[in-house]
Amino acid sequence: MLDNDYSPAEIEELLNYCTADEKAEVLAILAADTQAWRPLPGPQTMAYNSDADVLGYGGAAGGGKTDLMCGSAINRHKISYIFRREATQMKGIYRRMAEILGGNDGFNRQDKIWRLGGGREVQFGSVPNLGDEMNYQGQARDLLGIDEAANFLEEQIVFLMGWVRTTDPSQRTQSLLTFNPPTSAEGRWIVDFFGPWLDDKHPIPALPGEKRWFAIVKGKSVEVTDGRPFVMPGGDSPIYDFDPRAYNPAHVIRPQSRTFVPSRISDNPFLVKTGYMATLQALPEPLRSQMLLGDFKAGMTDDPWQVIPTAWIKAAQDRWRKPDVLPRMDSLGVDVARGGSDTTTIARRHGMWFDEPLVYPGKETPDGPSVAGLVIAANRDHAPIHIDVIGVGSSPYDFLKNARQQVMGVNVAERALGTDRSGRLSFANQRAQFWWQFREALDPSNNMGIALPPDRDLELELAAPKWKLRGDAIAVESREEIIDRIGRSPDRATAYLLALIDTPRMSDLTRDAHSRARRDYDPYRRR
Repeated sequence: MLDNDYSPAEIEELLNYCTADEKAEVLAILAADTQAWRPLPGPQTMAYNSDADVLGYGGAAGGGKTDLMCGSAINRHKISYIFRREATQMKGIYRRMAEILGGNDGFNRQDKIWRLGGGREVQFGSVPNLGDEMNYQGQARDLLGIDEAANFLEEQIVFLMGWVRTTDPSQRTQSLLTFNPPTSAEGRWIVDFFGPWLDDKHPIPALPGEKRWFAIVKGKSVEVTDGRPFVMPGGDSPIYDFDPRAYNPAHVIRPQSRTFVPSRISDNPFLVKTGYMATLQALPEPLRSQMLLGDFKAGMTDDPWQVIPTAWIKAAQDRWRKPDVLPRMDSLGVDVARGGSDTTTIARRHGMWFDEPLVYPGKETPDGPSVAGLVIAANRDHAPIHIDVIGVGSSPYDFLKNARQQVMGVNVAERALGTDRSGRLSFANQRAQFWWQFREALDPSNNMGIALPPDRDLELELAAPKWKLRGDAIAVESREEIIDRIGRSPDRATAYLLALIDTPRMSDLTRDAHSRARRDYDPYRRR
């Protein structure tokens, strides 16, 4: 069997120093090796041998990402699914599969299935639009390959990963995500997903190939200590010592292992010989750093029509510090869950300092009274409450009103009356006005000192919407358009936009009126 310590190029070079008998012996060994593909020594072998449930591989161009995916499917798996975001991008994978297998035997291009014999097959698919992943629901696979994963929506990949399973206890299962550094805001999720390896601000960085464990807790992926299953009957602390018979299997949380292995063109001797290195070196920055070095901090530029620049959001988050004593609360913003994976979010503003979001899954806020109760519990100092009343928000608004709270119902579809800071541009509706006012509050040139909590989801949502001009009116993408593009509802962002609304506090107005009455009272004045 071929020794993984030597690459094919190295073996070819060493044959030049062999006697005729030695060369014949080596060639006989190679002829007896029937495995169609073998990983290159170094990072590709490390990734190939990893038993992590979720494996990330790549970074720079030319590290053998497609080869790893094809080779793993051919050598180790029975039912494999390989995805690209667009179907037209599959041609390179088809071509490499044919090169490895020595032809197209078994490939049905119409069905997009490559039958390898013995019941083994590789199926190819694409999910260009949010929702297309539903077409693959219930189709079990022991290998899920996502090529250029940063081009996908996180929600699509998480859904597809839900069907990685097998009934064969001897068959390994794995989700393999290969990717280069993202070039747009939509792809930034990949850095957070593999945070211990890719995020230079992660508190506990991980080494290449090191396994970490993650579990879905309250609908969110969180890092846990190890792979032991646990339950959370109280909702806050995991319990590892439990009787599985006492719990519904759906309530037992089973972590999955995750790792990332970086690779570069220098790890691929075949491409180094072709001059591809010079091609990558000639790329303009930031593509050069991304593709040659796998630099995940380079080139993640904003769309020119992004409402709020990412740098402004990060600057506001860098200013955030939890004060020893909170100043008076000035406003609450409430975005009510609309079902599905949406959340009810409450944002609290103290001057220009925003507290961390209060986030509740939609199933925990099924009706108006439950939302109203959470809002009242979060309120301090009789702060005005601003709630989105479109659709499901109308019921909590009514309950808050009946509870004698100072609550303002906001319909973002209504006509806007304000203008931008220059006074020259109007807004298509109140939604556009609130987004733009938040942009102006974050604009460093306005020096408003706004401080936002370092919440990753909030950052992604605030950076999500785009805008355009309709005549002299600014129009911002609708919630539905944002969901279609990034795969999630901007619940947190909406709550913070509403919290920025500056409504006079009713208790202040009443107090001022009483103060004026006392100040103006003259008991000797003739009536």
